[in-house]
Amino acid sequence: MNNLKGKVAIVTGASRSKGIGAAICRTLASAGADLFFTHWTAFDEKSGNRIENEFPDALCEELKQMGVRVFHMEVDLSEDGSPRRIMERVEETLGTPSILVNNATFESPANFRTLNKDIMDKHYQVNNSGTLMLTMEFAKRYEKAFPERKDGRIINMVSKGPDPNNLAYIASKGMLIAITEPLSVGLAPIGITVNSIDPGPTDSGWINEELRNHLLPMFPMGRLGQPEDAAKLIRFLASDDSGWITGQLIKSEGGFLGK
Repeated sequence: MNNLKGKVAIVTGASRSKGIGAAICRTLASAGADLFFTHWTAFDEKSGNRIENEFPDALCEELKQMGVRVFHMEVDLSEDGSPRRIMERVEETLGTPSILVNNATFESPANFRTLNKDIMDKHYQVNNSGTLMLTMEFAKRYEKAFPERKDGRIINMVSKGPDPNNLAYIASKGMLIAITEPLSVGLAPIGITVNSIDPGPTDSGWINEELRNHLLPMFPMGRLGQPEDAAKLIRFLASDDSGWITGQLIKSEGGFLGK
């Protein structure tokens, strides 16, 4: 399935072997896309996820074995200028991209007793400001480079639901959901579609046995979501076959009942 051959894709937030970002990179590469992925190991350390310092280089080599060009970059999306630096580096190494997958995220649990301005600001800086400014840089450069093409793709990874212990995360992802439709209208004339995916709880390395046992009954298909589930949908949305789908929030969560 090489329907992305010759296209350049950016995937943010690919730092762990079991993560959704890595699965997205593998799936897009298997479809022939050249890849540029970003990672920020410092977040994995602070968030308690297992740090895999050597993984970005290993993933780069793995993807190259699929016959595509691959580059990667350590970057903190909360820093001013990061979106511009990412785009400049992509253009220097691979050319102008036509696919952007906004997968990088900041998440820190907070309920109504613990939520404060600092926690809210950290979520906003990565999940909203950094992500949206990268999106704007991507769109402007696509418009300039491809005035006749209609194959631009922006795909946001989002989350929603009644989780009272993740208020800042849900709020910041809600902003991406809210902007999906109006942004899709604004970018349609230059040939870019904009969609968001809610993958539901995904077994990407953060789910322990206790949480697994709690979540499993909420999945009527009898299993938890896997990173590859989201990646396969992203491959379709990145392809030419999805050109008439835009402005949508798509749930890909196996009928998850814990809404």
